Formats: sequence, C-alpha cells, structure tokens
Amino acid sequence: MTTATASDLRGTARMEWRKLRTVRSTWWILLVFAAGMVGLAILAGATGPVHPDPSYDPTANSLAGGLIGQLAFGILGVLTLSSEFSSGSIRATFAAVPRRGRVLAAKAAVIAAVTLVMGEAGAFAAFAAFAAATPPGVPHGSFGQPGVLRALLLAGAYLCLIALIGLGLAAVIRHTAGAIAAIVAVAFVLPLALMPLGKDSAVLKFIPQIIAENSLTAVKPVAGALSAGAGLAVLCLYAAAALAAGGWALARRDA
Repeated sequence: MTTATASDLRGTARMEWRKLRTVRSTWWILLVFAAGMVGLAILAGATGPVHPDPSYDPTANSLAGGLIGQLAFGILGVLTLSSEFSSGSIRATFAAVPRRGRVLAAKAAVIAAVTLVMGEAGAFAAFAAFAAATPPGVPHGSFGQPGVLRALLLAGAYLCLIALIGLGLAAVIRHTAGAIAAIVAVAFVLPLALMPLGKDSAVLKFIPQIIAENSLTAVKPVAGALSAGAGLAVLCLYAAAALAAGGWALARRDA
C-alpha cells in the first residue's frame, strides 16, 4: 500500500474494497443477513392466515427479516472502520491516504454499494421465498399490486442507510463495542424509550424504525408516520449527519 496507489478517491475505494472482501467477518455478516431475511420470510409465509383480516400485509410480513438485517448491516458499517482502530492498522491507512476525509468517503462508497446490492437482493429473495412458502389459500404479494415494488426497493435502501449511520458512529466513537451499542440504541432502544410519549407523538415519526415500518408496508400506512419519500429523505439526512460528524472527528483527533 503506497500513497501513490491511493492518491485519488477511486484508488482509495479500490483499497477499501480489497480490505472489506478479505475480512472473514464481512462474509459471516452477509451470510447471517441472507439466512435471516429468507428464513423469516419462509416462516412467515408458511404460518400465514388462510382468512386474513383486511389489514394483513403479506409484503411487510415477507420483509420481517429486516429486523435482523438492520442489526447485521449496522454492525458491518461499524466494523468497516472500528476494526482498524482496534488493530492499529488505521495508522497505515492514514499514512497511505493522509486526507482522512477521503478515507471515510471511500469507505462510505464501498459499504453503500455492498449493502445496497445485498439489501435489495435480500429483499427480493425474501419476497420470493415468502410466496413459495405460502400454503394454498394464503395471500401473498405480487409486483402488480400498488406499493409492493416501492416497499422492496426501500427495504434495501433503508438497510444501506443504517450501515452508513453505523460507519459514521464508528468514526466518532472509534471503539467497536461502543459504536455497536450506539447503532443498537438507534435502531431498537430509542423506539422503546419513546413509547411513553404515545403512538400519536410527533417525535415517533422521525424514528428510523417507524420510518422503516411505514416504508415496508404495501397495504395500510402506519398512522401518523411520514410518507415513504419523506421518510427516505430523513434517513438520508441522518446518514449524512453521522458521516459529517465522523469526518469532523477523524480530521481533528489523532489516530
């Protein structure tokens, strides 16, 4: 690894992609993600109601594995950077690429590409597995139904943005355990902590989990939630803010 080989963003991105694909934890996380998405979809399809009520949403049920997916991709985003701080290899990275903002941008580009592709593939695979597992008489979604394709596309986008938030948190916190705890708090603990405010609280609609729930439904929107487009915009702002804070922290603190 030399400064010359990583002198531009494309070269730095190639360097980061090489790191990501050669780390064993990357493949284990992607395997857990794929197994969770497809496995829970099969389970949900096989146990679906023969006579569902009007609010039954097979598309949302087929994406139940997204709960595992957001944790897996959040951890992947964290490990993309925090593992280098833990091992000390971040010093070699910054020696090859002195512009730390470029390092973070390259990591973000690589992790976004990987998680978006895998997230979309996982969503469509789960949708197909759910349909294949449903017994005769149990409804399942189809691409011709309103909102189905939008839900599948947003499922992958949501998981990608969670990974980017994890990367940004890792840049700020630097410690693997602390950054993973932070992404778990954002994805799971925060909604529970705000439950006493009531379902009609205006604050809840800005919580990532509520945004995800509304984005993945194709039958009945979550009451009081942001629209799918507005929710996606808010999540993009969260990811941008996390990465901006991470870039600021990397530029002003020693490796």
